[in-house]
Amino acid sequence: MKSLADILYRTGITEVAGNTMIDIHGITADSRLVGDGFCFVAVSGTQVDGHQFIDKAVDHGAVAVVCEKMPEKLQQDVTYVVVSNSTKALGIAAGHFYGNPSEKLKLIAVTGTNGKTTVTSLLYQLFEDMGYPSGLISTIDVRINGEVVPATHTTPDPVSLQRHLARMERSGVEFCFMEASSHGIVQERMAGIVPTGAVFTNLSHDHLDYHKTVKNYIAAKKKLFDDLPSSAFALYNADDRNGKIMVQNTKAKTWSFSLQRPADYHVNVLENDINGLMLRTEDTEFFSPLNGRFNASNLAAVIAVTQLLDIPLHTALLHVSKLKPARGRFEKLMLPNGSTAIIDYAHTPDALDKILSSIAELKTPDQQLTVVVGCGGNRDRDKRPVMGNIAGSIAERIIFTSDNPRSEDPNAIIDEMENGVEIVHRKKCLRITDRKQAILAALQQSSEGDIVLIAGKGHETYQEINGVRHPFDDREIVNTFIKQYN
Repeated sequence: MKSLADILYRTGITEVAGNTMIDIHGITADSRLVGDGFCFVAVSGTQVDGHQFIDKAVDHGAVAVVCEKMPEKLQQDVTYVVVSNSTKALGIAAGHFYGNPSEKLKLIAVTGTNGKTTVTSLLYQLFEDMGYPSGLISTIDVRINGEVVPATHTTPDPVSLQRHLARMERSGVEFCFMEASSHGIVQERMAGIVPTGAVFTNLSHDHLDYHKTVKNYIAAKKKLFDDLPSSAFALYNADDRNGKIMVQNTKAKTWSFSLQRPADYHVNVLENDINGLMLRTEDTEFFSPLNGRFNASNLAAVIAVTQLLDIPLHTALLHVSKLKPARGRFEKLMLPNGSTAIIDYAHTPDALDKILSSIAELKTPDQQLTVVVGCGGNRDRDKRPVMGNIAGSIAERIIFTSDNPRSEDPNAIIDEMENGVEIVHRKKCLRITDRKQAILAALQQSSEGDIVLIAGKGHETYQEINGVRHPFDDREIVNTFIKQYN
């Protein structure tokens, strides 16, 4: 329990009606979750405006309302506070309400189009394996000292985020690794968070349905680094042309990692095959069971973070060799016929290009690479033909199918993907709208040594069709297929 005055410190107050020296028992931006003694923050969201629910929140027990415009009708015994940005105020106030836990943890935020989940998950694995109580906030789940909490967003809402961090602090967590999505950053879900460091992995075409332009998308990622305190570190990928842009205006100390260019932390790829990677850094060679140059880059970021957190290099490398991929990230399953199924979350042009190119490097000329791929509905349409072109250019067989069609016609989505395939490659393409049947067809057509990439959904356990999430797990389909032969 905190006073309203305390939780609204530095939230940009412009007007007050009522008493701020009152006790607050909870804070939320969802009127349905308001209880007695709560502070309700009216946020203007992308779908609804929270100001419409102020009276409802008061009826449910709110004793304080934070908003961007003073309501015409004020309820007695309720304090109304106007701020310039209620979205940002929510994060700051939630931080104060939960005791600003991020200031008591070593919190590393990771952003980028691809690699966020892998880098955070690998760091969590690594630090847990080294004996440090750790926390993880990722697309897949939230982990608090080994306890698993299902995730709802890549970056949780500000109140949930501060609540998770407070639980971590109470549980004795020392290090926390979290994904910072572009949506979460611009929606101020990171407000009230004080990172020890931030990492930029890469940037490519994605989320333009939301950000509208690449410039806006870059600015969204960059804001994480612009807001870092001088006590933090900012680590960027020197191999990505946007790396230096990310840290141009940061107050933090900047560092770089790379595979190809000069950097503060450099990793060389010595061997790259289906069994894993042989790598070298600072004249020390080490093995990783992860596959592909993109994972070598992720590992370079991981190693750099350990150094910036003062972990001896030889200690970190001993544990790096035992790291496993995050669920749904280049997840390999051996089939009874001697072929390999790979499940991966690749749902952007860059991610699909990287994983297909990596597999193409690993396989021999007589091995066939099949990709099962779709695109989500009600999202960035411009990437559909690009992804179709990438699949057609690299794989020997392509099966276009549904991803999460949402309210769109899945066949119309597939049409747009197929339009990107060069005519010379179209004879390799097949379309099977039913995703389960598409996966089974790819597995059944594979032969010994072949590789089947099932792309797009990775860790997801649902398929969203017309507003309804139906249970669906790519991994489950593959495992059922395997069991039929055992």
